[in-house]
Amino acid sequence: MKTIIEPFRIKSLEPIKMTDRPYREKALRKAHYNLFAIPAEDVMIDLLTDSGTSSMSNAQWAAIMMGDESYAGASSFFRFESAVKELTGFKYILPVHQGRAAEKILFTTIAKKGDIIPNNSHFDTTRANVEVREAEARDLLVPEGRDPRNKSPFKGNIDINKLSEFLKSTPRERIPLVMLTVTNNSGGGQPVSMANIRETSKLAHQHGVPFFLDACRFAENAYFIKLREPGYENKSVFEIAHEMFSYADGCTMSAKKDAFANIGGWIGANDEGLVSNMRNLLILTEGFPTYGGLAGRDLDAIAQGLKEIVDEDYLKYRFASTRYLGEGLLKRGIQIVEPPGGHAIYVDALSVLPNIPRDQFPGHALACALYEVGGIRGCEIGTVMFGKKGPDGKNIFPALELVRLAIPRRVYTQSHVDYVLECAEELMKECNKIRGLRFTYEPPALRHFTAKFERV
Repeated sequence: MKTIIEPFRIKSLEPIKMTDRPYREKALRKAHYNLFAIPAEDVMIDLLTDSGTSSMSNAQWAAIMMGDESYAGASSFFRFESAVKELTGFKYILPVHQGRAAEKILFTTIAKKGDIIPNNSHFDTTRANVEVREAEARDLLVPEGRDPRNKSPFKGNIDINKLSEFLKSTPRERIPLVMLTVTNNSGGGQPVSMANIRETSKLAHQHGVPFFLDACRFAENAYFIKLREPGYENKSVFEIAHEMFSYADGCTMSAKKDAFANIGGWIGANDEGLVSNMRNLLILTEGFPTYGGLAGRDLDAIAQGLKEIVDEDYLKYRFASTRYLGEGLLKRGIQIVEPPGGHAIYVDALSVLPNIPRDQFPGHALACALYEVGGIRGCEIGTVMFGKKGPDGKNIFPALELVRLAIPRRVYTQSHVDYVLECAEELMKECNKIRGLRFTYEPPALRHFTAKFERV
């Protein structure tokens, strides 16, 4: 059959509050044109993030009832640890309450002023946790990853030649580790090939540098490898993911993505000395090492979610539904980062709003307009999130100006996506009327979360 159906049935539901445009325009003004400040009940289709927004399965809810809330040595931890070790092969697993806590603990332990950490593309919290240590987060994305229209299969790859040059020219003591983000979130949700992971690992180890994965969407990356990389078509997603982890010395993980969990994450590593130092910091900031800031029931939900995320019937549906949105936007003349990613569609705001200068945040302006038209909340990934001032005071703009429409796992149906497409078509009729924005309040870090704006 050509029709790919959702491989699940809906057993419980959450009502959507229906709003009209005047209501949403008022809500946006009240939020100072920051979509993070919009109350969730005033959002009809919430595509702000796929982090922690998944629907959990009946098996996960059942696992929650098994949660052992003992402070130390809870059986929930050992079920969680076993599931993560089976998947990743790392010797040591430290649970944390979410991915940025893993980043905070890792970079506080290893990074110092003047260090440089290369990555294909650092995401916002990763970059912030590097920079708060007065280190540099350096992106070494392949050139095709900076072109929304380029259809290369692995546009999330790190540039091996640039990485090699960097490792040769930079003193070893200034490189705490090399990192790869899979899939590459700020690079348009694009995957990283196994060959690229393998070569990155080889280069890092040749120079005596540890290699870590930011593994939030490991299963989606593994499924892309299965579909696109010769030699992996007959391997299971679990086998491919396990091989990905085998090349790394450790990972940070937000279980709020590819573990179907509403909260949680972990740090995986093989170096006992590093783990000892991180564990001490974990106890100070997260809690005892067998709960790491989580309830026992959360650990059980993650353990079950890791079994479900590698189900290929689910991943086939997941990719088909995301592709449906991306292809629908392209048919309506809306340029996206091609080919469509696994967890989100990224609209190229510069092509949709070419008349808005970048210092007036065209990506953010487009996201605000989409909310007004249809109550759809997306997320700008562009100048608001990654722009900054240079030493001369001039703006430094990121390579891409995007609006991410992140699709929560197992939450929305095809009719919801059809509604998004209808709203996008309506939005295109109003492009010439959309105005840029400027800051009325600019926080010093992660400014997109709490900044305030006004229309120009």
